[in-house]
Amino acid sequence: MQTADTGAPRANPARLDGKKLVIGMVQARFNASVTDALAQACKEELIELGVRAEDIDQVSVPGALEIAVALQALAETEKYDALVAVGCIIRGETYHFELVANESGAGVSRVALDYGIPIANAILTTESLDQAVARQVEKGRDAAYVAIEMANLLGDLA
Repeated sequence: MQTADTGAPRANPARLDGKKLVIGMVQARFNASVTDALAQACKEELIELGVRAEDIDQVSVPGALEIAVALQALAETEKYDALVAVGCIIRGETYHFELVANESGAGVSRVALDYGIPIANAILTTESLDQAVARQVEKGRDAAYVAIEMANLLGDLA
């Protein structure tokens, strides 16, 4: 989807100000080379957008299916303005890919809706490791933009 219109140019610049925001991140360790790069790109972009490094908390979980329960635990603290889910699911030869991709995505959405907290979903679902590597930095940065924009939007609506 290299021609997809991501909507980034339409973002209100005031909504991309990360100052005063506290962000929580949950990173799956499965496919760590990709998730490490995703998390690093996200953190770098959060800082570039004004979030202080000490206001970014990161926890790790075994895999994508465990992300939602850790997001829920972070949301319950009411400490965070937004959360970020970081994972990588690469298609294999069995139905397991669909199960993990569908359930991890549904879990992230459920936590966001149940707790009224924005969650940037940076769980890659790809056909191959090469596809994941090609997307890891861009999707990590995108997650930072989503987290900040949605935290500010919900703050404005409150």
